[in-house]
Amino acid sequence: MAATTRVSSPAHYSTTSPIYAPPPKRVGTHNGSFHCDEALGCFMIRLTNKFSNAEIVRSRDPQVLEGLDAVLDVGGVYDPSRDRYDHHQKGFEEVFGHGFSTKLSSAGLVYKHFGTEIIAKELQVDEEHPDVRRLYLAIYKSFMEAIDAVDNGINRYDTDKPPRYVNNTHLSSRVGRLNLDWIDPDQSPEKENEAFHRAMALAGSEFLDSVRFHAKSWLPARSIVMDCLSARFDIDPSGEIMILNRFCPWKLHLFELEQELKSNPTVKYVLYQDDRSKQWRIQAVSVSPDSFESRKPLPAQWRGLRDDELSNLSGIGGCVFIHMSGFIGGNKSYEGALAMAKRALLL
Repeated sequence: MAATTRVSSPAHYSTTSPIYAPPPKRVGTHNGSFHCDEALGCFMIRLTNKFSNAEIVRSRDPQVLEGLDAVLDVGGVYDPSRDRYDHHQKGFEEVFGHGFSTKLSSAGLVYKHFGTEIIAKELQVDEEHPDVRRLYLAIYKSFMEAIDAVDNGINRYDTDKPPRYVNNTHLSSRVGRLNLDWIDPDQSPEKENEAFHRAMALAGSEFLDSVRFHAKSWLPARSIVMDCLSARFDIDPSGEIMILNRFCPWKLHLFELEQELKSNPTVKYVLYQDDRSKQWRIQAVSVSPDSFESRKPLPAQWRGLRDDELSNLSGIGGCVFIHMSGFIGGNKSYEGALAMAKRALLL
């Protein structure tokens, strides 16, 4: 027998009443143990105009599922024209595209077909706005792809070696822990549905947090880095020094923009003002986002020196320090930091 949970119960009126509200759409997923993908998928699809505040029906009964307006993660059918979004059937190999090759889960399928609408509504812009596409791709990369990979059992690394440690703190694990424990005395469908509702809320809140972070923080930072990268040849003819006119998270944006723009040469040093000390920093860019190795570390003969000793050796006034690894240094002024960067390129 199908177990049903009503997420919302809007008022209904007859079609002859002055005010008429059509009955809510019904979205199905399976009952029993749940995972992050269908919890998130159900949350996301209810953010769309078509399925706004839809009733969630949890069942594996084919006859029940057949009569529903949409079905996620059960039923053995992927057919967006009928709003069927399962990924367990033989031969299913759907991916997000845009350079991503991870097989989709039910959440990924919902995001693929409705993500731009959801993001546009959150940003309060048209779906065709260029920021919507940027966020659509960025949120899949930073948030959604991991949900798809975990649900489909895809390892992060190409290795047969066991992991060095267990990580049960990611979103999929936390959603999984909301399932009823085997020792709970009440294993009723009602309790199971209550737990699924909590799972939807948890996964959905983190999804919206990601959307809002990308809209309010990630996107403005990307614009700043883009402008600074475009102006790098005005700073130095080499094009290998970039000045951040306003500090922001820049590292990942720089790598992605250089790749998109096929920048040549790549930036070796980024200069920015420290908000607290008001001094200037010169930071060597790493060879990749996750690497501690720099593309061009600051000169070995400067490393570990400070203040007058560093200024005397370099011949540049106002020097503050160079880290022992050569990945970062400082100067009291912008002019001094720029002189350090230009000199470092030649050493």
